[in-house]
Amino acid sequence: MIRYLCFLFTLALASPAYAQPKVIVKKDVVYGSVHGAGLLADIAYPEGKGPFPVILSVHGGRWVASHRSDPGEGAIDVKQWAGFGFFAMSIDYRLIGCSPPPACYQDTQCAIRWVHAHKDQYPLDAERIFLFGMSAGGHLVSLAATLGDGPYPRTGGWAKHSNDIRGAISLSGPYDLEKLSWGNLWKPAAGDQLAARLQASPIKHVSAKTKPMLILHSDNDGSVPVQQAIEMAEALEKAKAPHRLTIHKKKGHMRITEEVISQTREFIEATSR
Repeated sequence: MIRYLCFLFTLALASPAYAQPKVIVKKDVVYGSVHGAGLLADIAYPEGKGPFPVILSVHGGRWVASHRSDPGEGAIDVKQWAGFGFFAMSIDYRLIGCSPPPACYQDTQCAIRWVHAHKDQYPLDAERIFLFGMSAGGHLVSLAATLGDGPYPRTGGWAKHSNDIRGAISLSGPYDLEKLSWGNLWKPAAGDQLAARLQASPIKHVSAKTKPMLILHSDNDGSVPVQQAIEMAEALEKAKAPHRLTIHKKKGHMRITEEVISQTREFIEATSR
């Protein structure tokens, strides 16, 4: 009798009601090309018609290190997010050691345009593109939410496509490069270095047109002081730009946790309405 009941339970778990959606994963997708070199991403999405909201991940590493598969620097697990019902994309970008800024930001913008350019090829919703970044990645997605193209030329491809996004999630991100201990790493190949850092500081471009932002930070972050997050939230509040600020207790330079994932999904759901 017990064996029969176990068999029925196993059969129920295998039924469509309990089956997990099949996820399609594609590695080393070329989302752009600069000087003959491909810009690579990993993507994943549920099998089905969609369209699915997009989460586009930009890793950290002070713009000088890390890669699209490094959870320690805030790269999302694209397969996990596809299981949540998203079209998930995690990108590499040109690091400062080989390509001076703003190359990393131009690559982030190229990835956004790639999503728009492929809305008919993949089951994605180009009206619901959310950016997620940690640390330096948080800086890049925050700049996208506040500045857009700004003065930077479009590179990598898809130049005629939109770079619009619905919102951005910044985890442990910096917003004012002049008040950041490692902000001087942002050194363009030519021109005034101070002016370049001011231009690349998201807090300098906050307006009522800023895209909705979720700011997640820890009160004891030793890499990016929490004051950066507080001042960014104050600027957003003053501009009446939609935002949420959550300050966590004693989490250091925060990485992705289950709580971060939960808060991100809640923000996306609320902002998608």
